[in-house]
Amino acid sequence: MALLRRIFCTVLCLAALSASAANPPTGVDSLRRFFNEVNSISARFNQVVRDESGSTVQESSGTLWIQRPNKFRWDYVAPYKQEIVADGKRIWVYDPGLQQVSVRPLTNGLGGTPAMLLAGKGRLDDNFKIKSLDPQDNLEWVQLTPRHKDSGYEDIRIGFANGKMRVLEMVDGFGHTTRVMFEAPRENARIEAERFSFTPPEGVDVVGE
Repeated sequence: MALLRRIFCTVLCLAALSASAANPPTGVDSLRRFFNEVNSISARFNQVVRDESGSTVQESSGTLWIQRPNKFRWDYVAPYKQEIVADGKRIWVYDPGLQQVSVRPLTNGLGGTPAMLLAGKGRLDDNFKIKSLDPQDNLEWVQLTPRHKDSGYEDIRIGFANGKMRVLEMVDGFGHTTRVMFEAPRENARIEAERFSFTPPEGVDVVGE
């Protein structure tokens, strides 16, 4: 009897694994998991901006940290340095080359913007129309169309690999496409609070405060 029970359990486990492999998570499944279960993420990133004809107009790279709700930091290191920090109340943009900091309040939440997907809280369906796309480049894709015209973007597409976000594509009102590729993303790892704190360096101009 003990042998039969072991065989029976093995068969059940194999059947469960087979069903799981036959039904991998869709892009929508991965999106909802990311939005509902991932409270922090850090990763290296490479960013490419293309114009409406598909020509590359800008390439950059750096590191990002995100903590829900409404805290994030994007440190660009190439081709030039720039820091974008949201501390939950304000967004700071520091350009060392210009010796200038711009700051504005983080009012009315992040709405139907890519920033909401990465750092916001709330109901996705209130801000986006969500649609699964066909798999491409070994990624599961999902499309999000902002419901509000003031989001700044016409179309957002996200590619997931094994449930983790790997590519974020955004098309703005001018037809420019920004593609952000994430490397070695870490989910729900502790991030020091200091990452999301910003104090303007001495001697720089502060605009908008």
